[in-house]
Amino acid sequence: MEDKGRGSQPHQRRVHYSGKYPRRFEEKYKELNPEQYGAEIQHVMAKGNTPAGMHIPIMVKEILDILAIQPGEQGFDATLGYGGHTLAMLEKLQGKGHLIGGDVDPIESKKTEARIRARGFGPELWELRNMNFCQIDELAAEVGPFDFILADLGVSSMQIDNPERGFTYKNDGPLDLRLNPEAGISAAERLAGLDKASLIGMLIENADEPYADSIAKQIVNTQKRQPIKTTRQLHEVVAKALQRVKLPSEVQERVGYSTKKQEAARDELIKKSSARVFQALRIDVNHEYEVLYEFMEKLPGALAPGGRAAILTFHSGEDRIVKKAFKAFHQLGEYSDIAADVIRPGREECYQNSRAHSTKLRWAIKA
Repeated sequence: MEDKGRGSQPHQRRVHYSGKYPRRFEEKYKELNPEQYGAEIQHVMAKGNTPAGMHIPIMVKEILDILAIQPGEQGFDATLGYGGHTLAMLEKLQGKGHLIGGDVDPIESKKTEARIRARGFGPELWELRNMNFCQIDELAAEVGPFDFILADLGVSSMQIDNPERGFTYKNDGPLDLRLNPEAGISAAERLAGLDKASLIGMLIENADEPYADSIAKQIVNTQKRQPIKTTRQLHEVVAKALQRVKLPSEVQERVGYSTKKQEAARDELIKKSSARVFQALRIDVNHEYEVLYEFMEKLPGALAPGGRAAILTFHSGEDRIVKKAFKAFHQLGEYSDIAADVIRPGREECYQNSRAHSTKLRWAIKA
């Protein structure tokens, strides 16, 4: 009997698995479509975790207070990501004005565009631009100056959660790390072309890595025998490099002579160094510092008189660049006011979103 309530396409059943959970990310229906599973999402968030495939926007209230968005204004979300900040800003426009979302990631930006359109925001109010935010001068020349601008730096959670993107050692995948996988070279290719001195410089400059020498030496020695092409391989190289390094004195005092505690402390040390190595390599592959320098240089010219800018940073290198640029342009009279100090997320937000811990927020107002 024909089912007239359905289209001509046969119903596609979801894949069934031999175990309790699917193992491959591309089969994890909840991670690929997290917004459809509200109860599960709330359960995960209540425990202080970010649901896989999602990104929880950080310091939304503080950002909205700084940007003071009014209906009819024009704004730019320079780093669209999952679109959480964009949706909050669109609500403030109350259907009047225009907001542009920029992002270099062609994969996630398409998903975010569909998510925002599904909320009823049409092109007359919001539009997507696949662009690097350092091109803000070209955008402002095209559409006019902005009344408010937000830049949320760093990697979005859903990029980290997808092992195919290669942003973390926690899941094995290709060592890619590109924000735009359609441009430039992968992290594996970049790593293959670096000598020890260049690696040490990159690890120190981009991540303040205290074991840069040992890790760089191990990477170079490993590359001579076998190219490092996956995230798991790189993590194992870092682990091998740190197996014999002396634990910091404060750690040694805390764990004492317990072998079990020393092993746990070393495992933690390896995890932290691996995270810094991936951060340093990601910054290098995507030219993040160069892009940020260019953006900060062009930012005053893209703001309308009285325009507000808010920037979220996630590590000391980013924050130094933002702080110095705001201060320099304030002294030149480009900004009428800037943040006297960083604003940090509150204790409750850090509990609800563990990825908020390292966040710093700075702002400036165009003269």
